[in-house]
Amino acid sequence: MNSKASIRKSCAFPIRLCLFLLALLPTVPGGLLVAGNHPNILWITAEDMSPTLGCYGDAYAATPVIDSLAAQSVRYTHAFATAPVCSPSRACLINGLAATSQGTHPMRSLYPLPDFMKGFPALLREKGYFTTNNVKTDYNTSSEQSIISASWDRQGSDAHWRQRPDSDQPFFSVFNLMTSHQSRTMVWPDQQFREEIQSQLPSDKIHDPALAPVPPYYPDTGVIRRTIARYYDCVSLMDQQVGEILAQLAEDNLADSTIVFFYSDHGSGMPRHKRILLDSGMHVPLVIHFPDQWNELAPSLPGSTSDRLVCFEDFGPTTLSLAGIRPPEYMNGIPFLGAFIGPERDAVFGHRDRIDEATDLSRSVRSKRYLYIRNYMPHRGWNQQSAWPDQGTINQEIESLARQLHLSPAQRHYTDPSRPVEELYDCMTDPLNLFNLAQSHHHRDVLTRMRAQHRDHIINSVDLGFIPEIELAGIAATEPAWTWARRTDYSPEAHLNAAALTGTGRIRQMTEGMSHDDPVHRYWSAVALHSLSRLNEEATASLAGGLEDSSLSVRMECAAALVHHNSDRTEEALDCLRSLLDSDDPLVVMHACRHIEMLGEKSRPIAGAMRQTASRFEDEPGDMAWFIRFSTSGFLSRINSSADLKP
Repeated sequence: MNSKASIRKSCAFPIRLCLFLLALLPTVPGGLLVAGNHPNILWITAEDMSPTLGCYGDAYAATPVIDSLAAQSVRYTHAFATAPVCSPSRACLINGLAATSQGTHPMRSLYPLPDFMKGFPALLREKGYFTTNNVKTDYNTSSEQSIISASWDRQGSDAHWRQRPDSDQPFFSVFNLMTSHQSRTMVWPDQQFREEIQSQLPSDKIHDPALAPVPPYYPDTGVIRRTIARYYDCVSLMDQQVGEILAQLAEDNLADSTIVFFYSDHGSGMPRHKRILLDSGMHVPLVIHFPDQWNELAPSLPGSTSDRLVCFEDFGPTTLSLAGIRPPEYMNGIPFLGAFIGPERDAVFGHRDRIDEATDLSRSVRSKRYLYIRNYMPHRGWNQQSAWPDQGTINQEIESLARQLHLSPAQRHYTDPSRPVEELYDCMTDPLNLFNLAQSHHHRDVLTRMRAQHRDHIINSVDLGFIPEIELAGIAATEPAWTWARRTDYSPEAHLNAAALTGTGRIRQMTEGMSHDDPVHRYWSAVALHSLSRLNEEATASLAGGLEDSSLSVRMECAAALVHHNSDRTEEALDCLRSLLDSDDPLVVMHACRHIEMLGEKSRPIAGAMRQTASRFEDEPGDMAWFIRFSTSGFLSRINSSADLKP
């Protein structure tokens, strides 16, 4: 046996014993834990940031604080978000299972959760921890307020471990840093960016655009270089803020008793990162610092790296495990540290569903080496038009060059109006995910294996994403979707099979599916027909029959497909979409607006109805009204709303 193996073997029993004893440690009268017997735990979360840090090998980054922290910590090389956007990610983080299993996967949805899903910090509070969250919640559920009440002793912009009533009480504190958020990196006007970001940086931390590393999936222009430099400036300021928090730990003599997590909520806000299931949108930095007092909980020595696959499902259960608390059964996450450490994953999984007004459904599987993506709406590209990111000049630059056909194949992968049904990348040889190997004969075994992992995960995790959102909202109006799924023994398998027809060209099966008793099956049959390059007479007839379907989801998908394919039923289909704009349900109106917006010029005859819808929701509160305004304004601006439009 070599010396390293001998050391690991000799240390294994004492570490396991220590972890076991940690779980049994008593509390003092009044419910507080014995001082020094449980670690303080601090989460520092950056927004919209890929591993663009010096400690991850990025030479353009200026991040001395986090680099120094990493030198004294364990740096994880294979940490991943479960969604490439914030609110579904936070829905996962707070409850230890993916948003798709909770029914909280569409962004800015307000669907309820079971009462017992009150956030993992609630379990820390019950154990005697003082818990604080500064400041973001964003749990993507109508149950958010009950989660906040159960999880946090202090919540808000001033929440801090310093508010503990007893300085000996262990704490769990979260700080959410907005500085690297997409709003700052690419949406704010230049003057606001200079005043609120660059003015706080020393001159040597302001990045020179001429030196910006331009990846091959971006065209190399001045606008793009300036935006990349601007993003890195935001990361530098965020690094300073991390330093301020760590300095407060030291001032309070808590640095030696606090385990510190630093990570980001998904990839950066730059184009082809946020909202995308490629590594640029899902791979996150994760640095965990173990002070000497708790070094027995560390998986390896300070300054080392870990290639263990971990994802956001695991973060809450791991934090509970570090505190000696067994994670509850409903959590799918696997603790990767602490008393209840679980087996290492062979894959992590991601999802992309509706993001703001942009509807979609894609799923991913990431092993240590390969990334597999299944796109269930391949007729929609990765870069769907979307009001919020489209404000960024970098987006406008890329779209302008795409219209001029001045982009390379690597750049067109992001801007093309459609996507491959399947994508497969070797992340070891192709870390930027530029070369799709789904058609590679040499990778057939990898593709087959990851297809099976994808399918098994959808079924075993009870993925609720294959239920159209309007139907999901109907379920959630009476009970939490998580509860409904278990009460009815719901399995996604049949709906997955229907959705898997997209991209196959099996028109006969698609048209037969339009007569299925299950409206979800009919919906996916309509999506599959929509995604075809052209329709035959049978397909057109089956879609036309769906214009009066009892399911509004089916009805609008059939209408959009008929208009998209320039069928002889286009006028009738547009009338169907126009009628749905009159719905009293903002969710229905939002989805109808989005279909109309995506059809562009083909929807010009009902532009007047879109104008009326914009007026109706001009002052309405709520996220759905906001997204309706996104779609109506985007549509009207693109078809030149000042023209003489038909009513």
